[in-house]
Amino acid sequence: MGRILAIDYGTKRIGLAVTDPLNIIASSLATVDSKAAINWLKAYCQKEIVDTFVVGKPLQMDGSDSQSAPATEKFISLLAQTFPTIAIVRVDERLTSKIATRAMLEMGLKKKDRQKKGNIDQISAVLILQSYMEMN
Repeated sequence: MGRILAIDYGTKRIGLAVTDPLNIIASSLATVDSKAAINWLKAYCQKEIVDTFVVGKPLQMDGSDSQSAPATEKFISLLAQTFPTIAIVRVDERLTSKIATRAMLEMGLKKKDRQKKGNIDQISAVLILQSYMEMN
């Protein structure tokens, strides 16, 4: 059984989260520069078996695509070309950044740590992954 890897895609950086080998627990993995993401994922997939990529789908509150949707779709196309044997699933990512910020506040992280965008991206990826796991 392979892992499930979640991606919170952004044009500057992506947050990554992954399950354990039994697909029970979702954990933050890394924050990677968007331009280096495919190469980073190639290296990761050489070390670990990944069955599914779960990519956040950027939507407006009314359900329409957000401004970042075209960039995300372009990344998903590249992901599909690079990893043709790994399933790609889309999950609504509305409000994940706000929930991630609130979670960091509730965890008692210092303001300096809460302002690091990479932390928000990783927690957002965990939320996307947890949402997917709850649906399945």
